[in-house]
Amino acid sequence: MFRTSVLVAFSLLASVYGQQVGTQQAENHPKLTSQHCTKSGGCTAAQTSVVLDSNWRWLHTTSGYTNCYTGNAWDASLCPDPAACAQNCALDGADYSGTYGITSSGDALTLKFVTGSNVGSRVYLLQDDSTYQLFKLKNQEFTFDVDMSNLPCGLNGAVYFVEMDKDGGTSKFPNNKAGAKYGTGYCDSQCPHDIKFINGEANILGWNGTSTNSGAGQYGTCCSEMDIWEANVNAAAYTPHVCTANGLTRCSGTQCGDGDNRYGGICDKDGCDFNSFRMGDQTFLGKGLTVDTGRKFTIVTQFVTADNTTSGALTEIRRLYVQDGRVIQNSNVNIAGIDPVNSISNNFCAQQKQVFGDQNYFATLGGLTKMGQALDNGMVLALSVWDDYAAQMLWLDSSYPTDKDSSLPGVKRGPCPTTSGVPADVESQSPNASVVYSNIRYGDIGSTYSTTGSGGGGGPGTTTVSSPGGTPTGGAGTVAQWGQCGGIGYSGPTACVSPYTCHVLNDYYSQCY
Repeated sequence: MFRTSVLVAFSLLASVYGQQVGTQQAENHPKLTSQHCTKSGGCTAAQTSVVLDSNWRWLHTTSGYTNCYTGNAWDASLCPDPAACAQNCALDGADYSGTYGITSSGDALTLKFVTGSNVGSRVYLLQDDSTYQLFKLKNQEFTFDVDMSNLPCGLNGAVYFVEMDKDGGTSKFPNNKAGAKYGTGYCDSQCPHDIKFINGEANILGWNGTSTNSGAGQYGTCCSEMDIWEANVNAAAYTPHVCTANGLTRCSGTQCGDGDNRYGGICDKDGCDFNSFRMGDQTFLGKGLTVDTGRKFTIVTQFVTADNTTSGALTEIRRLYVQDGRVIQNSNVNIAGIDPVNSISNNFCAQQKQVFGDQNYFATLGGLTKMGQALDNGMVLALSVWDDYAAQMLWLDSSYPTDKDSSLPGVKRGPCPTTSGVPADVESQSPNASVVYSNIRYGDIGSTYSTTGSGGGGGPGTTTVSSPGGTPTGGAGTVAQWGQCGGIGYSGPTACVSPYTCHVLNDYYSQCY
């Protein structure tokens, strides 16, 4: 996710945190079924669940109820130093629905924006009660359904992968007794300083309260990040961010890349984004548009390798949508100086950065090759809803930076006004905002989505492929790049426009590329 400074996007109800385990509130993870799919065997359901990030949890003394953190300050008697604080303080179970507005039903997860005094939330997918589900997605695809019709300007319903430890850090850091069961071990490419415990120790050194309920410590927590979906009803982006280090790395000083040192740290904070509005198609995604964000739809992200194997180098990240029983190809770039492509590649990133006048730190830190290494190592799925105290979400849905002429290429990212997204306004005017994520599937390319029914699917099926303008590519003639060119039940043309050829992805779907 793109943030220009320390993320203080969330107002936290209890405003307390920890690493030991409390016993005042039972921890019961909301069940959320997911599916693993293969070309040969279809999709198999897994009884997964979600866990609330530890930064939201009540932190108190291990022997009582005294808060270790109140407002935006630590209790100096309980937290005289980072190690002692981790020993003296325990984080407790969560009331998911009552306190945080988090509910699940079958394969659907609802995150409410404001519940009581709590604003925003972040959860992770669990394989079991003490282990995060680890995703290795090279030569694979990841698919889910979303209803974001209730997310206005200034909000972000985010689905993304981060290179967290599978156990939440318990094996590496003995001071961390809570682990994945209590949502510990977060990191991302922004190297956030607001995480209260990093590597099993409290982040109290140099702590500065930056808002009523949050602050920033000396250390940040960094790792590679793959933003599958950052969006509200007006705009959306998908973005790989890479870091030079493998897995969670605690940073300090220059390596965090803060402030004027943005392009000197160990992570690429900008990333290489594909936002249809920013890339020149302002009629593709939004209410009533080609991808109608006023209703539920399906998002498919494919991680393509050089040799179409899981061991090959990552070369491309593709995006498809499914709505109303049809596959919609991602919009094509319509910016002078950038090839009219509809996916992310190193070449696309280089052209985009040059035309937009942005530094290509993504390439400096390894580009898609480095992103592929993170996917090899395995990444944890995060799902969240948040507002932005750093930049009002203008980098997603408005003109940004605000001191640049909005007519310059790349400045306009969405239709929202530059006065929108102020957290106090969003929280008071849209407290009932929410997002629903459902039908999470992952597996072989072409195996996770169907076009039977409206907005969803769980396996292979017949497909009608549409271009960004909504015109089917089937029928007489040839098939455009990324269009369907074969498969059981398919009756359209099988020849691809030059120089593309038809590739069999599974029995039900072949694609031109």
